[in-house]
Amino acid sequence: MTVLIVGGSGFLGAELVRQAAASGHTTAATYATRPGSTQDIAWHALDLRDPGSVEAVVTKVSPRVIVNASSGKADWAVTAEGPVRLAMAAAKSGSRLIHVSSDAVFSGARVHYDESCLPDPVTPYGAAKAAAETGVLLVHPDAVVARTSLIIGDGQSVHERAVHELAAEPRTGVLFTDDIRCPVHVADLAAALMELASGDASGIHHLGGNEALSRHELGILIARRDGLDASRLPTGLRADSKLPGGLDVRLDSRATQRKLRTPLRGGHQFLTPAV
Repeated sequence: MTVLIVGGSGFLGAELVRQAAASGHTTAATYATRPGSTQDIAWHALDLRDPGSVEAVVTKVSPRVIVNASSGKADWAVTAEGPVRLAMAAAKSGSRLIHVSSDAVFSGARVHYDESCLPDPVTPYGAAKAAAETGVLLVHPDAVVARTSLIIGDGQSVHERAVHELAAEPRTGVLFTDDIRCPVHVADLAAALMELASGDASGIHHLGGNEALSRHELGILIARRDGLDASRLPTGLRADSKLPGGLDVRLDSRATQRKLRTPLRGGHQFLTPAV
């Protein structure tokens, strides 16, 4: 199976590239600024803002499956419009499409969100992600839209780096005790996405970890795993800050989990201290 990982030089994308190649798939990946470090795969520069660039890469690779793990943050042209261009090219080429979305499409007003819940974003990034979901499924009805939450790795995620910085020396910033999500390990997420890519699933799927944690609770687990002094982690309330976004957004991934072999572990499972 030929797999194209869009955003292959990013955190999630790099893990998808690793797993796809390790499984024996013919793997290609794209990058926006520079290629990733994985050798022996084909790397392609791609500007999701350019329809010609998107179609050219898809035509050249001719993938059976495209997994879109790109991240344009709140850039509407990349985050909202880019995935729709990719979906159009995928539909034209007959490729399956797995589009990675985010729990940022939800406001937190109802706290618990399963796949039947309609997006109600309250940030520009969430609005762009929600628009992409709608556009992708409109032009490629057989596509998968996979919403996920905070992605944690083995020391390489932005969340883990922030905890290390906060524990090491005083700096501006806190870990919120009222900002709650369902963190997922990058390896679990990538494996689940590859499962969906290899099957015949379509529509909305949730791929969050099976445990809700606040940013501070997550930070404590990271600190304990890495032998840091968790008592040094400063706390605060997101409700008292000027940061936009939902406070308590919990992805209910049980329906999707029942279809998968890959367990979507919670933070207490994948952040156990090293022996």
